[in-house]
Amino acid sequence: MKHYDFEQERIKREILRLNAKRVLIQLPEGLKPETLHIAKTIERFGALPIVSADPCYGACDLAIVEAERLNVDLLIHYGHAKLLRYERVPTIYVEARATLNVNNAVTEALPMLKNYQKIGLTTSVQHVQTLDEAKEILLHARKVVVIGDAGRLNYPGQVIGCDYSNAKSIAKDVDAFLFVGGGKFHALGVALSTSRPTVVADPYENRAYSIDKEADKIIKQRWASIEEAKRAKNFAVLVGLKPGQIKFEEALDVKKKLEGKEKAACILTTKEITPETLIAFPTIDAYVNTACPRISLDDASRFQKPVLTVNEALVVVGELSWEKLCKEGLFGN
Repeated sequence: MKHYDFEQERIKREILRLNAKRVLIQLPEGLKPETLHIAKTIERFGALPIVSADPCYGACDLAIVEAERLNVDLLIHYGHAKLLRYERVPTIYVEARATLNVNNAVTEALPMLKNYQKIGLTTSVQHVQTLDEAKEILLHARKVVVIGDAGRLNYPGQVIGCDYSNAKSIAKDVDAFLFVGGGKFHALGVALSTSRPTVVADPYENRAYSIDKEADKIIKQRWASIEEAKRAKNFAVLVGLKPGQIKFEEALDVKKKLEGKEKAACILTTKEITPETLIAFPTIDAYVNTACPRISLDDASRFQKPVLTVNEALVVVGELSWEKLCKEGLFGN
């Protein structure tokens, strides 16, 4: 709890305003160790806390159906900013802003940025409030600092697992990116979406490191998956059923393009795209994933057969070159 702001007073006000008696709590994996503390807090505010044990991958993964089935009065979604335009159940988003100082980690990153003059700043929602501090450190080091705002996300400089539009909007204007935050997940997305050198300033470990080798490894793996999929005859186009991932029309378009190249294709729907789900379809040679692209990019080694992103499928059918895909980034946004 010491590293994050869980906005307890705001939650209390909302519970009282709605006279909520039953509250569903949805937590990402990194915050689940705080389950008991959060549940006890909700109890003190006079409501019954119910914690979803299912994995939560982002604000696209809102537990709406679960909330409706449990007839809750309020859904509290922790760790992400609002993404869906509307919710069928009263919902509040607790972004869990980090309370850590990022200055030391950003300072540690300076030697790794010495060969780059123009730096793009990005972060996750937990650290958007620290970008001004990070910017000042970079300016003091005589860097030119750019923070992108493509208008799709809630905050300038923010990135989420599947949307790097803020980074891509400035990629042509910078030499490298600095990501402020913990772990490699979001920083890898920045590197893969912009094809720019990317350094992580991690305030949890008070260190900085490059993500470029990991990004190169994924790019090589993606090329291999595309080449294998070119030889495939039977495809399945995957439609995710999570609230923010349903792209049925896009799936129909991909199916049509594959069939236009004399490939057999069908539509598969699923709540979770896992190796265990796909192994049940032995006659399928390759898959196209229209849900979360990170499943294709980060989890490729877990699958026995290629699981392509939509853009990678366009390479297979000849509508996009591999060179252009790499230049524009592996993400579509």
